Amino acid sequence: QVQLVESGGGLVQPGGSLRLSCVASGSISGVYSMGWYRQAPGKQREPVAIITNDDSTNCADSVKGRFTISRDNAKNTVYLQMNSLKPEDSAVYYCNLKFPILSIPPRSIDYWGQGTQVTVSS
Repeated sequence: QVQLVESGGGLVQPGGSLRLSCVASGSISGVYSMGWYRQAPGKQREPVAIITNDDSTNCADSVKGRFTISRDNAKNTVYLQMNSLKPEDSAVYYCNLKFPILSIPPRSIDYWGQGTQVTVSS
């Protein structure tokens, strides 16, 4: 089993910054990716940023240039640095750990954190 615990959410004014952290514990080994998703009220959960074992990253177009994902493998921790925050970034942010399964079609085993609220408002 894998446990994910997020922290760092809160209330921030437009243009401000926050850094989210997610600590993973449990049976973690092999190839996996970690990432951040978000879900705003009335909307589907959407991917924000992902990072692989070899530190390859990708971000959603809506946050490119503003958000940066990074990880500390020694601490099993992934971070999301969020700058120039906008009201539309307000959502519950969820940490995700994904173990890929070599199958056709490709599948994965996903673990989720409990979520942390980010509110961008003046």
